[in-house]
Amino acid sequence: MNIHIFDNAEQIGAAVGEMLISAVNNDPDISLGFATGASPVPTYKYLIKAYDEGKVSFKGVTTFNLDEYCNLPKSDKNSYYSFMHDNLFDHIDIKEENVNFLNGNAEDTEDECKRYDALIAEKGIDIQLLGVGRNGHIGFNEPSDKFTKGSFRVKLSESTINANSIYFDENPMPRYALTMGTVSIMKSKQIIMIATGEAKKDAIYGMVHGDITPVCPASVLQLHPNVHIFLDKDAAVRL
Repeated sequence: MNIHIFDNAEQIGAAVGEMLISAVNNDPDISLGFATGASPVPTYKYLIKAYDEGKVSFKGVTTFNLDEYCNLPKSDKNSYYSFMHDNLFDHIDIKEENVNFLNGNAEDTEDECKRYDALIAEKGIDIQLLGVGRNGHIGFNEPSDKFTKGSFRVKLSESTINANSIYFDENPMPRYALTMGTVSIMKSKQIIMIATGEAKKDAIYGMVHGDITPVCPASVLQLHPNVHIFLDKDAAVRL
């Protein structure tokens, strides 16, 4: 693991943004995996600014998002489809047909997960952006007794519900989601993780120094040959 420690989230956003801009400019048809939540927002803001300044174009980029809530209309402000469009896609020149999400409202979630995995297998993911949950989850791969493989429907843990329910002020937070599996994430050629805040310190310690165990799903990243971890000082306090 390559660990980078910064003073604050804005510095991380600039550093990760520059990595992604360089990658896109070197390969305009690159495939990127994106994450939601607070951690990547400064990076997305940096990418928008760079696009506005003519430093990068996303016309040829293909994207795959990690996860999506079940039984939540994609037009809902809290869907990850809406999140990505509000925080990035609506502000750059990416083509909508190149943007890929799991459909959390699919009638047959098993078929939907197979469809998504086939798309990823066909295109591949060059760089996967990740955050990490307080309990060590990546995507919505919650602590478990085994590592997951392909995309699947998951019941969200109480820890995840407690952390994310602050965003649901009108409708109750969904209890289920569709997510890329751990093995799918690990197939990405490069992984970039962002974590900020003291609340993530235990998860970061377990990821970096703990046993490789599905009890801390992020610990599997120890096995990936090309991982960059971007932390602020609070998240890195136990390292």
